[in-house]
Amino acid sequence: MPSFESIGKIMLIMGGLIAAGGLLLLLGGRLGLGRLPGDILVRRENFVFYFPIVTTLVLSLVLTLLINFLRRLF
Repeated sequence: MPSFESIGKIMLIMGGLIAAGGLLLLLGGRLGLGRLPGDILVRRENFVFYFPIVTTLVLSLVLTLLINFLRRLF
């Protein structure tokens, strides 16, 4: 059975990850993420379809490189 200390550490880590994710979302809009060439945007009279394919690929590449770097570090 996990102790309160270990649960507290897990909650702090999860909170930090959520805060970091929110910060990345705020900065991502300023950096142009979501509006990259190759992202699909279809506008009709009563319909808007947006599929950020290139943004998704870029984020996937960056996160993969970051996770691989951190795994080698630790």
